[in-house]
Amino acid sequence: MPNPARPRPRPRPCARLRSRSRSRSRSRSRTLPAAALLLALGTGLTACGSGSSPASPAATGTKEAAALPAVPKRPADPDALPGMPPLLDPHDLYAADRPNALSPVVKGFPSRVYVPNTNSNTVSVIDPATYKVIETIPVGKQPQHVVPSWDLKTLWVNNDRGNTLTPIDPATGRAGKPVDVHDPYNLYFTPDGKYAVVMASLDRELVFRDAHSMERKKSVPVSCYGVNHADFSADGRYFVVSCEFSGELLKVDTAAMKVVGQQKLPFKGAMPQDVKISPDGKTFYVADMMAHGMWVLDGEKFTTPTLLPTGKGCHGLYVSRDSKEMYVSNRGEGTISVFDFTEDKLTKKWKLPQGGSPDMGGVSADGKVLWLSGRYNSEVYAIDTTSGKQLARIPVGSGPHGLAVYPQPGRYSLGHTGVFR
Repeated sequence: MPNPARPRPRPRPCARLRSRSRSRSRSRSRTLPAAALLLALGTGLTACGSGSSPASPAATGTKEAAALPAVPKRPADPDALPGMPPLLDPHDLYAADRPNALSPVVKGFPSRVYVPNTNSNTVSVIDPATYKVIETIPVGKQPQHVVPSWDLKTLWVNNDRGNTLTPIDPATGRAGKPVDVHDPYNLYFTPDGKYAVVMASLDRELVFRDAHSMERKKSVPVSCYGVNHADFSADGRYFVVSCEFSGELLKVDTAAMKVVGQQKLPFKGAMPQDVKISPDGKTFYVADMMAHGMWVLDGEKFTTPTLLPTGKGCHGLYVSRDSKEMYVSNRGEGTISVFDFTEDKLTKKWKLPQGGSPDMGGVSADGKVLWLSGRYNSEVYAIDTTSGKQLARIPVGSGPHGLAVYPQPGRYSLGHTGVFR
C-alpha cells in the first residue's frame, strides 16, 4: 500500500516507513554467554545447554521420529566462525531442521503463526490447528517482521517506523515492554549467538547489537540503499545482504563487522529481496521482485550471479524440511514455485485459486504446510507442501508481512522470519 510520506520512484516492495530513536537495554531471558553454551555441539544441543538432543522423538514430544542424522560429537571446524555450533552434517546446513525435531527449549511452546500487520500496527496470532485468529496484539508503528531470537526464547517484532522491538514470549504469547532500536526493518543473529544485526534500511547501516540486551555495539555504514535481507555462509565467516532500492548485494565479514564485497546486479531496476543459502553451502539464492526470479550466486567468489526466472514479483525463499526443495513465493502473480536442489531446476508451480500476493512466511514444524502472508490482500495463506493445495485463506490486519511460524525445528535462529540451523 502506498505511503504518501515516502514516495517511491519504482513499484513498492516490502512497504516500509521509518523514523528515529536510540536503543536501550532489555533482556526477557538471560542465557549463558554463547561460548559457554557450545558444549557437545555435534549432538544438536541448543543454546539452553540441555542434555537432550532434538533428534530424539522423546525430546520433541511427538510420535514421529525426527530424521536428524546420527552424528557423534563433532569438533569445532577450525575454519568456522569461533563460537559457532558445528554443523550436524557438513553436507547439509539444514540437518537440524527435520520434521518435528524441536529443541527442548521450544518443545512446550504452543504452535502459532505470528503475523505482523504493517498498516494496522498489530500482530495477528493464528492457531494453525483451526486456521483462526485467536488474538490480536497491539505493537509499535509499522511492524515488518517477527523474528525468533538466537536462543529461541523470544520473538522480536520489528516496529520499523516506531523504532522499537516488541518482545513476545512464545511460551505465553504475551508481549513485553518495547526496546528502543533505531530503524529496525529486519533482524538477524550472528551464528555464534553474540550479536543481533539490525538491517537499518533508511539509515543505510548494518547495526551490530548485543543479541540479548540489544545494546548497540557497532554501526557499519553502507553505500547501497535498502539493506533488508541476508543469509550466512556455511562456516559463518560472512553473510550476503540484499540492497533493495539500489539493486545491489553486499558481502560482509561477520567477525570483522566489515563490508568486504559489493556488486550491482546485472538487471536494470533490480530489487533483490530474500536471501537463502543452499543445503550444501555452495550457492546463495537471492529473490528479485523486478527481475522476476532468483539470482544464483557463488558466495565465496562473489562473482556476477545468473538469473533463474521463477515468476512475477519473486519474493520469499523457504527450504523444505528434508532439504530437498525450496519454496519461492511470486508475489506479483499469486504463485509459489518449487525449486529442486538436486536437479538444480524448478519442478512445480502452484497457483493460489483466488489469486493473492504471497510474500514472507515459513514452514510448519512437521513440514506439511507453507504459511505465507498476503501482503496486499490482508490475509494469510496455508498451502499443502505436497500437493500445493490451498488449505486456508485467513483474514488478518492490513499489510501482513514477515510472519513467523513458531516453534520450528532447529538448534538456534539466524533471524528473519525463522532461519534455523
